Amino acid sequence: MIISGFSGNEWYCLAEKGFHPGSVVVGNSVQSLGLVGNVTSGLRTLAGGEIVNLTQLISEGRHAALARLEQEAQQQGAHGVTGVYSDLKDIAGMKEFIAIGSAVKGDEHKGPLFTTACSGQDFWCHLDAGYQPRHFAIGNVAYALGLGRGITGALSGLAGGEVREFSDMVNRTRHLALERIEAEAKGYGANAVVDIKTQIIQLGGGAREMLLVGTGSFHAALGTPAIPVTSELTGEELWNLHHLGYQPLKLLLASSVYSLGIAQGIGAFFRSFSRGEVGSVTQLIYQARANCLGLIHQDAQTIGADGVIGVKLFINEFASGLVEVMAIGTAVKKNPAMQTVSDVLIPQAIIRDRDTFFDVTMAQPKEKNLQRGGE
Repeated sequence: MIISGFSGNEWYCLAEKGFHPGSVVVGNSVQSLGLVGNVTSGLRTLAGGEIVNLTQLISEGRHAALARLEQEAQQQGAHGVTGVYSDLKDIAGMKEFIAIGSAVKGDEHKGPLFTTACSGQDFWCHLDAGYQPRHFAIGNVAYALGLGRGITGALSGLAGGEVREFSDMVNRTRHLALERIEAEAKGYGANAVVDIKTQIIQLGGGAREMLLVGTGSFHAALGTPAIPVTSELTGEELWNLHHLGYQPLKLLLASSVYSLGIAQGIGAFFRSFSRGEVGSVTQLIYQARANCLGLIHQDAQTIGADGVIGVKLFINEFASGLVEVMAIGTAVKKNPAMQTVSDVLIPQAIIRDRDTFFDVTMAQPKEKNLQRGGE
């Protein structure tokens, strides 16, 4: 008997591609940073930027949990694991890293065990579009704003407008995580990372983790690029893209941190006593969005893209008087070699599964992530 996490729609999609569901598989690892690590992280937090030892701890914990998930799947005789996700919990001052997925077996599968972040529906889309899953891939960076950088940024933000110290730091952390997921996927023999999900997690003490997870895959039509293709498009979006003869090129990320500034802050304060638009704030946020889109456009031109699709804009209050605007999208390019096996997308691959269990007494606060528009 199997105890599976797959829904009926996912089971159907698996069967269409010659796969059968296995049981839920779990891996975990509980780790402590330790006294020395905590002190080092605290000192590093003062300077801002990446907290290297914290990044390493989290990466080791996530990968240890994933390795144990794979061991459990192999013990079941599985050929792969889909729907893998990586979670982090606080337990008595320690960190528990959890990896959970559902095992699958294939009628004609050959090769080593594969792991993928996609759902059963996305799995059908990826296979039909020509992607062969290799391994669940992770890219992360733990970082902090930093007291020193905060002072510098505050001084440069007195007049209002973009605070480059903050923008540069945030952009660097975002791209570090992307570079790491690309490198990890390439190490697994992948030439693409699809179904990327982006999340920012509060770690406490002013530290945050920028986390990217996705599926390292191989697609024959993509050749051997120096850096794997990356995409955050959903399975059905990717299928449609290939059906139209386009391929993804790269996940593009851009952030701009803007300060309200003392002068504009005072003006906005007095105008807030009366109803109506606060023009100075409106203009600053508009400029931040325009700057982000300009960076995306520039990056797309640099890599020779024909366009950028799925662009999303997110805004959050970075700190008192500071706002961050972030843009995410996937650069695409025409490639006639990209095709799909099926002529039409089956309905079961489009249907999103619905929650059927609701209990607010068991619910825990969810970390806001960039997919939901906050940090």
